[in-house]
Order: sequence, then structure tokens, then C-alpha cells
Amino acid sequence: MKPIALFLALLFFWQNLGASADVPDESELKKMIGRMLIVGFDGESVDENSKIVSQIQKYELGGVILFDRHFQDRSKTKNISSPQQLSTLTSSLKSFAKKPLIVSVDQEGGKVARLKPAYGFDATPSAKVVSEMDEYMTKHVYNSLAKILKNSGINCDFAPVVDLAVNPQNKVIVGLNRSYGTDSKEVAKYAKIFINSLKNENIISVAKHFPGHGSSLGDSHEGFVDVSKTWSEVELEPYKELINSGIVSMIMTAHVFNSQLDEKYPSTLSYNVNTKLLRDKLNFKGVVVSDDLQMGAILKHYSLKEIVALSINSGVDMLLFGNQLATQDIDELVEIIFAGVKNGEISYERILESNKRVELLHKSF
Repeated sequence: MKPIALFLALLFFWQNLGASADVPDESELKKMIGRMLIVGFDGESVDENSKIVSQIQKYELGGVILFDRHFQDRSKTKNISSPQQLSTLTSSLKSFAKKPLIVSVDQEGGKVARLKPAYGFDATPSAKVVSEMDEYMTKHVYNSLAKILKNSGINCDFAPVVDLAVNPQNKVIVGLNRSYGTDSKEVAKYAKIFINSLKNENIISVAKHFPGHGSSLGDSHEGFVDVSKTWSEVELEPYKELINSGIVSMIMTAHVFNSQLDEKYPSTLSYNVNTKLLRDKLNFKGVVVSDDLQMGAILKHYSLKEIVALSINSGVDMLLFGNQLATQDIDELVEIIFAGVKNGEISYERILESNKRVELLHKSF
């Protein structure tokens, strides 16, 4: 063989060897994609024939999110009806999982609580009520909540909210008493107590909604929310404090558009927000999770293909599909992301990064 031909043959061999070593086969890549998904499902119980169980096992899903009621029909129970039922459900889910499974809820307290007194759980006050308590009482409140979650088999709570109550007209945060107040130091103080109470019971906390939802007028559940004229950098202060203290392991993105930070994309889909600001500037090393990607602020403006590609490439590690506001087939979702990786629209390096962060998250709890 001529030297040039030999050189080209060797080059082709080594390039393909490197490619096959870097990108896993189809089954393994789909499992890596599955590790990046947190999904909702219907049912108060599961068994080996349940669809969610087959998906957990097939894709090694990263997690599930539980709700008490169906969003479209509040009279129908979705996943939670009593302490015993919930404990049995979470235990079953974990028993079928081949890898550590995030079993999550939104249990902030007050109006945002999936574990309600009506089902036999102790009540937890709202952030606004807690902000009027001293530290001793706050610790008591959140220690009690953490024990309830632990006994229920919940290992991830999408809380605390660290949005500042800077806009009195804000309906979705301030209006629902979900904020600890306007002072960033006070907000960070109460958030730390909440996070530490959860951590003591090996429960993952999630600070939300980055980079700040407290100045908005609209509700991102329903449609486009622009905070460009109302947002200010002070809304980053609680995140800075929590990151610098080293206690926050997950941060949730907000579906808000902020032209001060990105002139084109809302925060969940923004590389400027999730990588340049949160990762590079604020030095966050943990897991970034999206808010529910079925909310109107996202779903009404982007296709599913665009949503998954933009969010993953922006720096989001785990994609949340609550299956409350819409219904998303998980097989279809995995196939869309898989196709995006294969055709180069989604970076494989990002898939790898996110999987490493998710693995580290589980090792720390």
C-alpha cells in the first residue's frame, strides 16, 4: 500500500475508533438520555406491568414527580391519597429501578403542597408565614416536613422558593405567599434552614426559580412572561449566597424572558443564563433542572424538538415533564433527543456532563 493510502486508512481507523469509544451504542445512549428526565404519570400504585415501571427500567429514568390531583380535573386523584398509600407507591417505584431514582414532589408549604392535611399529612405553613417566625420555630417546621417526606419515601423536594417578593402585583409567587420577602439576606436565611432540614434526612432540595420570578406580572404556566423591565440583579443574591455556602445541589430554571440576560430565549432555553451566568459567573457546580417544560410559556412558542435541544445545549441537566398540563409520551421524547444527538443538534458532551452531575448528586445523598 502506498504511504499516502496507508496514512489515510490509519486516519480513518483511528477516527472511527475514537468515535465508537466516545459515543455509546443506541441502547446505552438512550439510557443516558433517560437519566436526564423527570416525568409525571397517572396512578396511585404501580406493578411490573405499569407503563411507568417499564419506562423506568428501559431508560433508567432519572426521576418521577408526584401530584395529588389531576390538573384538569381536581376531583380525580393522581398519585397521592394517604400516607400509607404514598409510602407503598414510592417504595414500589424504587424497587423496580435499576439505578437511584429521584422521587419528587412540590412541597413548599401553604398553597403549594401535594401532601395535604385532607389526606392525613401534617400541614406546613407558607413561606410568607414562616418568614414571620424566628429561627427556632422555622427549624421545627422544616424538620417536621423533612421527616414526613422521608417517611413517605420522597427523596427530592422542589423547594425552597428563593424568589424575592419585589413585585406586589406578582400573582404566581407573591400572590400565593411563596416568597420569604423582599430582603435577599432574609430569603437566603430561611432557604438555608429549609435546605439543611431536608439534607439532614437525605432529601435533595431544589432552589427556584432562577434567575428570579418574583418581579414578573404573568404566570409562566399560562404563557409568555417578560421580566426585562422589572427584573434586577438583586434577585440573584439568594442564589449567590446559597452557592457560596455550598449547600445547594439543584437549581430550577424559570420560564421567564429577560432581555437583560438574553435577547432571544427565555431562561430555561438560554445558554447565556444557564451556562454563562449560573455556571461560569456564579460558579454553580450542581444539577440544573428545568421547570415543567409543558408550561405555556415554553410549549406555546417552541416545538418539542426545539425545546429539548435548546434546553440541553443551554446547560439544563434534567428535563421536567410533569404530564399535568399536557401529556408527553416518554418513548417519543427519548427518540427525539436521541435523534438530536445523532444528527449533531444536541451535543453529546452535554449528555455526558449531565449524566456525571446526576451521578454525583446521588452520591452526595
